[in-house]
Amino acid sequence: MKRNWTAAFQIAAVYVGTVVGAGFATGREIVEFFSRFGFFGLISILMSGYLLVVLGSKLMRMAAHINAKSYQELNEYLFGKWAGKAINVIMLVMLLGVSAVMLSGAGAVFEEQLGLSKNIGVLLTIFLSFIVMLTGTKGLFAVNSFVVPLMISFSLLLMGFSVKMPHFIDQFLFIPHADDGWKSVVAPFSYTALNLALAQAVLVPIASEIKDDWTIKWGGILGGAALTLILLSSHFTLIMLPNLESYEIPMAIIMKQIAPFFYWIFVLVIYGEIFTSVIGNVFGLDRQLKQYVSVSTITSITGIFAVSYVISLVNYGKLLSYLYPLFGYISLIFFILLWMKKLPSRIN
Repeated sequence: MKRNWTAAFQIAAVYVGTVVGAGFATGREIVEFFSRFGFFGLISILMSGYLLVVLGSKLMRMAAHINAKSYQELNEYLFGKWAGKAINVIMLVMLLGVSAVMLSGAGAVFEEQLGLSKNIGVLLTIFLSFIVMLTGTKGLFAVNSFVVPLMISFSLLLMGFSVKMPHFIDQFLFIPHADDGWKSVVAPFSYTALNLALAQAVLVPIASEIKDDWTIKWGGILGGAALTLILLSSHFTLIMLPNLESYEIPMAIIMKQIAPFFYWIFVLVIYGEIFTSVIGNVFGLDRQLKQYVSVSTITSITGIFAVSYVISLVNYGKLLSYLYPLFGYISLIFFILLWMKKLPSRIN
C-alpha cells in the first residue's frame, strides 16, 4: 500500500489546530500546567509530549477500527452504553465551560493588549462567530491552516530570542516554590486527558472517514510531536518572564518585550486561534445538544453563546486556572480507559 504522507500531515495539522485553543495560544494554559513549576514543569512537558503522541494516535486508530462516527460512539465503546451516555453529558458541560474560557480569552486580548473593554472583545467574537456559523465554515479550515503554522513559527522565534538572553540557564534549571507543587506530578496526565477528551469531538469523525491505519497512526505521531515542540518552545520563552502568573496573555507580553516588530501580527494570530477554537467548540456543542433537545440551529447557538457569555464575565486567568485543571481531573477516567483498552485487531 502506498504511504500517504500528505494525508498524515493533514491529520497532524487538524490535531494541532484542535488542541491549540485559547489557553494554549495565549500561554496561560502552559503557565498553569507547567511553566510555573520551573524545571519540574519541563519534565512534565516531556511526559505530556510522549502521551500526546501515543494516546492521540491510539484514540484516532481506535475510532477508525470500531468505525465510530462521533465521539459519543467512542465513549460508549470505552465506558459501556449506560456509562458512555453519562460521560457524554459531562463532556457537554465541559465543552460549554471551555467555550466560556475561550470567549473570556478573546476579551482578555482586547483588554490587556488593545486597552479596550473586555466586553467589546467578547461580544465582537460572538457576533463574528454567528456570521461564520450561519454562512458556512469553508473558510474556517483555511484560517486554521494559516494560523497554526504561524503560531509554531512565532513560538520558535520567541524561543530563539529567549535562549540567547542572559541567565537563561539559571531560569531553565530554577525550581520556584509552589504551595500546590504536587500538581506538577499529575500535570502530564490531567493536561493530556483534558486535551484528548475535548479534541475527540473533531478527531473521531476525521479518523473514521480516513480509515487507513498507517495514515492515522503517523498523523497522530506527527501531530503529537508538533504539539510537544510548541509546548517546549513556549515553556523556554515563558520562564524568562518575571511574575509570569500575573499576566492574562503572557506570550503577547513577551513578544512585545523581545520582538516588538512582530507584536501586532502575533496578537492577531492569538485572536485568530481563539476565534477558530470558539467556532469549533460551539459547532460540537450544537450537534450534541440536538441529540437531547429538538431545536433549530439558531436557537441552539443563541442559547450556547448566552450561557458562555455569562460564564465568560469571570476573569480569564481565574476561569482557566479553575476550570481547566478541574476538567483535566474529570477527564482522567477517559485517559485511563483509553490507555488500558486494547486496540481492536482490524478495521470493521
